Amino acid sequence: MTSRGERNGAVVRVAAVGDIHLGADCRGLLRPSFETLPLCADLLLLAGDLTRHGTVPEAEVVAGEVRDLGVPVVAVLGNHDYHSEQEAEVTRVLTDAGITVLEGDGVVLPVAGGKVGVAGAKGFCGGFAGRSAGEFGEREMKDFVRSARRGAEGLHRALAEISADGCGARIALTHFAPVPDTLAGEPVEIYPFLGSYLLAEAIDGAGADLAVHGHAHLGTEHGMTVGGVRVRNVAQPVIGRAFALYHLPLADPASAPDPA
Repeated sequence: MTSRGERNGAVVRVAAVGDIHLGADCRGLLRPSFETLPLCADLLLLAGDLTRHGTVPEAEVVAGEVRDLGVPVVAVLGNHDYHSEQEAEVTRVLTDAGITVLEGDGVVLPVAGGKVGVAGAKGFCGGFAGRSAGEFGEREMKDFVRSARRGAEGLHRALAEISADGCGARIALTHFAPVPDTLAGEPVEIYPFLGSYLLAEAIDGAGADLAVHGHAHLGTEHGMTVGGVRVRNVAQPVIGRAFALYHLPLADPASAPDPA
């Protein structure tokens, strides 16, 4: 992670949560907490698994919880949101409610007198350095690993684009985990199905100031990439509240070299 000079003490307040798994019986569950966001946060990040089964009615419940909150809302989908193969329709419902849904792209938001960039991708599984699946053998295995690689490449590309746009804070938003640190508490046997080292390589390669993910319900909140980027698991069962709140210094992008 490149070191960047802080900009006049400005701070970006980032609220984040994932794995809220809303269904028809959850209407109004999170809305009272979310309505406090303008008092404490500059934006809300949703780290996937917003629904239980990835249906349009469930997406409409999510939309009702976050519509017109008074702060920008940026999301990625999770594996549950893909389950019914209606991810395009789910995305449309969320987008119609004013949520920016990312997949291999980014968004730049004017915040705290500067610009905050969020690069998003669901990501995929495959494992971590030294214990990961390889792109070899049967077509099914190669397709599996290629899915992880494509997701990581999209995240890298989006991070590079927001860095080039002069953002004072850069956030990587995924559903799957980029590091094993935040999986501590999960059975070791399922680590390969909870994330991929390719996401961390993308984050370190393009540069970020914070990485946020969900998916690992029994995991740990705090972690870090090899390159020194802070990683936070914001799955709701992990953080135990409606959202976690993080403060990022708004850096002067002119003080950092161009991203790799």
